[in-house]
Amino acid sequence: MQLCIYASAAQVSEAAANLIAAQITRKPDSVLGLATGSTPVATYQRLIALHRAGALDFSQVTTYNLDEYVGLPEDHPCSYHRFMAEHLFSHVNLRPERRHLPNGNAADLAAEAAAYDRAISQAGGIDLQLLGIGHNGHIGFNEPGPAFLYGCHVVTLSQSTLQANTRFFNSEAEVPRQAVSLGIGSIMSARQVLLLATGADKAEAVRGAVEGDVDPQVQASILRLHPSAILLLDQAAASRLS
Repeated sequence: MQLCIYASAAQVSEAAANLIAAQITRKPDSVLGLATGSTPVATYQRLIALHRAGALDFSQVTTYNLDEYVGLPEDHPCSYHRFMAEHLFSHVNLRPERRHLPNGNAADLAAEAAAYDRAISQAGGIDLQLLGIGHNGHIGFNEPGPAFLYGCHVVTLSQSTLQANTRFFNSEAEVPRQAVSLGIGSIMSARQVLLLATGADKAEAVRGAVEGDVDPQVQASILRLHPSAILLLDQAAASRLS
């Protein structure tokens, strides 16, 4: 695990965008694993700026998102389908057939999860997986628990995650209780992992991910076993590291 600590969140976003752009430049048909939430938005903005400047071509890129809520229509303002369209897809030349997110409205969610893993495998696997980290140390929607779950699966969201995600909805009651998420095995299979964390409110989660035991109660701690995991942190997020 490589740690890179920057003075500001803006520098974290710039570094992340540069690493993703380098991956696409090096391998134009890269398979990217993408994340949602507040943290990667500035990174996506920088990638869009590079594309508009003619410096970055997404035409051969394939993307697979980490997760999607269960039961939320794809056009709902808080769905991750909608998030990705608004914050990246509609601004770059990424082909619609190369954009993938789990279907949280599938009739058989277990079959959907298995099919999603198969699709990633058939695409050659993920070259670079972008991650954020939850306040409880989750990555994707892999919540603290007794074990690390391998494949894509249906997750019941923890109370802390529901509370954290309430800011995107009108109330906590509107936040879906379940999501379809890539599993830890799927994330660990990516050839490179890039985790972004900014702000003092993520400092305890970062500490748990970096220090102490590899523990499924802090799902991000498994990244210490990844051969090429890079954590990009601002000083506030790194403030509790010893």
